[in-house]
Amino acid sequence: MDLPEKEAKTRYGTLNLERRKYPRFSVDLPVEYYRIDSTAGINGRALNIGEGGLLIYFPEQMEVGQRLRLRLFFSVGSELNIIEVLAEVAWVDIQIKEGWGDVRSGVKFVDISPDDMNKLKSFLRGLSQPPYTR
Repeated sequence: MDLPEKEAKTRYGTLNLERRKYPRFSVDLPVEYYRIDSTAGINGRALNIGEGGLLIYFPEQMEVGQRLRLRLFFSVGSELNIIEVLAEVAWVDIQIKEGWGDVRSGVKFVDISPDDMNKLKSFLRGLSQPPYTR
């Protein structure tokens, strides 16, 4: 007795390759960064943030593995918060041409004080709530 052949079915869907431990939230925050061997701060912009790191646009090329001191500026209610973080460049977008503007990079937090982590978590909780519950 022959068994009927199963029809081959094409399956569609999405594949999520997200490897982050913490969710990210879209923001537009000023960031001041310092190279480890420098005291001169340079301005950048953070475009997303999570407990583990940031997506930053730097005005210069960074190297993967490079460590930076960051100062992040954000408000919770009417209070301005500044947190300081030691971060490491995890990835850098390929810049196709010289002079195309800022370089998109991902940084992961290496060291953050418990007090600054609490400020960050409070800020992120505010971002995760729908506007009508704030």
